[in-house]
Amino acid sequence: MSLYDLHVHTRYCDGADTPEEMILAAIDGGLDAIGFSAHSHTPFDTRYCLGAGKTEEYRREISMLREKYRGRIRVFCGIEQDLYSGRAEGFDYVIGSVHYLRLDGEYVPVDDSPEILLDAADRFFGGDMCALAVEYFSAVSRVVEETGADIVGHFDLITKFNENGRLFDETDERYVKSRDAAAISLLKTGKPFEVNTGAIARGYRSVPYPCTDVLRLISAHGGGVIMSGDSHSADTLCFQFGIWEPFVRDMGVKVLSLRSLPFYKKG
Repeated sequence: MSLYDLHVHTRYCDGADTPEEMILAAIDGGLDAIGFSAHSHTPFDTRYCLGAGKTEEYRREISMLREKYRGRIRVFCGIEQDLYSGRAEGFDYVIGSVHYLRLDGEYVPVDDSPEILLDAADRFFGGDMCALAVEYFSAVSRVVEETGADIVGHFDLITKFNENGRLFDETDERYVKSRDAAAISLLKTGKPFEVNTGAIARGYRSVPYPCTDVLRLISAHGGGVIMSGDSHSADTLCFQFGIWEPFVRDMGVKVLSLRSLPFYKKG
């Protein structure tokens, strides 16, 4: 089985290292492939994404590095396309993610801080965090259609700050119903989900996205997954894949090989 990580961020957005530094770390780590997935430009919040006019520069540099390291590692140029950035074109692959909720014309980040989520729940949902989560999964259910995604990114990102039910009850019937409906809708597209260990690497969670109940749904519906480090620095590539890939496989979930991905030959 080849070792690869397709969810990788660099200084082009909110990562710590350059693309070449990430490639060299991937080679040192024995990876067969690395895929870059800069955050798509979101004009309403430019703190973490590709700068305006930087997309072509990003593509050119990754293309140059692909040729420079050809024969040593496969290099892919992807994008992590936010729901509110529209459809992505011209990349090897697209990770579709929901980082914001659009509420009464305001873009509220779902992975910035627990305080922002609690404030949004108070202002828009009468303090009901579960209702906010239901709204989140309504948005997630559209992410493949609206971004053109090849991969579903961190499906239940809304739980980033919810270890031990800190913000809301993940067994609430409304939450479970909306989460599972979104998962089933996305499974019908045939696109794989990522098993994302990034929040573990950054100290927010002890388990990856998505939760085990969603992994069971993916298995039951014959879906596939890829392992994803969501790495923002060279030292977290393929973070804890050795722990979580066997866990996922033991649940009966199909972990896709690099060669099985439709864009494999582009690298």
